[in-house]
Amino acid sequence: MKKRVFGIAFAAVFGLSAGLLGACQPKDETGKYVMPGWSGMDRDDATVAVHDPSIFLDPVSNTYYAFGSHFAVASSPDLYNWTQEVKDNDWQSLYGTAECTSASGVKWPATLRETVELVNPESSTTTTWAPDVEYYDGTYYMYYSLTAGFGKNESAIGRVEAESPLGPYINNTIIVNSVGANHATDPNCIDPELFYDKDGRLWMVYGSSMGGLFIKELYNSGENWGLPKDADAHAYGKKLWSGSKNQEGPFIFYNEATGYYYMMVSYGNLNNTYNMRVARSQNPDGPYEDITGADMATVTGDAGGNKIAGNYIFGDVNGYAAIGHNSVLSKDGKYFVVAHVRRQAGTGVTPGHALYVFQLFFNEDGWPVMNPNRYAGEAVGTGVTTENVSDTYNVVVHSQGTVVDFVQSVPYTFSADGKVTDASSAEVGTWMLSGDYYVTITLSGGDWAGTYKGVVAPSWDMYVNNQLLEGYATFSLTAVSETGRSLWAVGTTAKT
Repeated sequence: MKKRVFGIAFAAVFGLSAGLLGACQPKDETGKYVMPGWSGMDRDDATVAVHDPSIFLDPVSNTYYAFGSHFAVASSPDLYNWTQEVKDNDWQSLYGTAECTSASGVKWPATLRETVELVNPESSTTTTWAPDVEYYDGTYYMYYSLTAGFGKNESAIGRVEAESPLGPYINNTIIVNSVGANHATDPNCIDPELFYDKDGRLWMVYGSSMGGLFIKELYNSGENWGLPKDADAHAYGKKLWSGSKNQEGPFIFYNEATGYYYMMVSYGNLNNTYNMRVARSQNPDGPYEDITGADMATVTGDAGGNKIAGNYIFGDVNGYAAIGHNSVLSKDGKYFVVAHVRRQAGTGVTPGHALYVFQLFFNEDGWPVMNPNRYAGEAVGTGVTTENVSDTYNVVVHSQGTVVDFVQSVPYTFSADGKVTDASSAEVGTWMLSGDYYVTITLSGGDWAGTYKGVVAPSWDMYVNNQLLEGYATFSLTAVSETGRSLWAVGTTAKT
């Protein structure tokens, strides 16, 4: 299930997007780490395309669905074999063929007529953005956003209903809108995501860099489930993250083991600078702080949030970019990041939005760190030793801030004596294991200097070559520094 159930009143609420399960890290029956086998997994990294994916586990069919902008939908039985259910711009598959026409002459689903007429989208706007599907008491609810135009503040978040995850969706209700809003202070009503807090209260987080990222409380049961407690269409709620650097795609989830709520946000431009950040709070409605203690509601410019991932290159394959606008799912004690990914193309990036799933771990200090490799059934556990982790790794430390540059990996050897050396055998740092799977890496000198605390994770190496036709199971090291920069390292030796 996707959400922790809080009492009988919430027994039907299994579909919410933020994971609340998992009091400890997963282990197999023996408690040993599990190396992935990639059994049946499609190695093509562009099998399905979903822009701004929001993950949903259907409690009826036990099928995973990723819903995205442009009406795209993909499904999976296991989070690594995916099927494209609805392609970009095929709104008829979700809403049926009945249509209405906007003032600019664009055809829209007839169900959305009220929202289309309110927002009055320009001719270049032909789609809803970033939907989030939830399940309550036998009904599927899709929360979507519709904007007047890219870069404009006139937007609305609405909700439609269906008897199955793939529709047809009907019964449109407008939840909140920013039509006629004060552009300097009010949010852009886009990118809705719902979550329950640990006490069973229901919230919606939303917004963009125009005005910032906000949170509103919704009814958590009964006939008003999922509707705002404040019915004023311009009651925006509380600001959690300032609108200082093209922020979008907020997502909040709770980890019972750490006692924190985590808010993930994407910064930058999809064409060249997109990057994923995270901050945390002990309360669902903040304040959210990053590893430096900065309050996200007051950050300015490019500050704010630990940087989970930016543009990077492992080895000699085409670089990876635009990892972000993610959702998070918890299942059987594991946490997963579901994000879109683009690839490097010359000085830019590819136009598509491939769907990727990465496992998310938490370091000794309760900060999330992400496996550099796509999820392939791996699990952390006991049995990790200095001897079997020792290896030459391709290492990336993600750049600081929102930048175009692709960080190129370098080979570092992590020796059993605790030393880290570069390709010339010069010592560049130290490393040590603690607990069952925690790792601390200290690098000295240069831009990457700092102490990084993270996790040793089994992985299937997806960087062996561009087409992923070959590969092997190995270890990855994933960690975050005291300044909020992520270190990723992928071993070069096959492990069993």
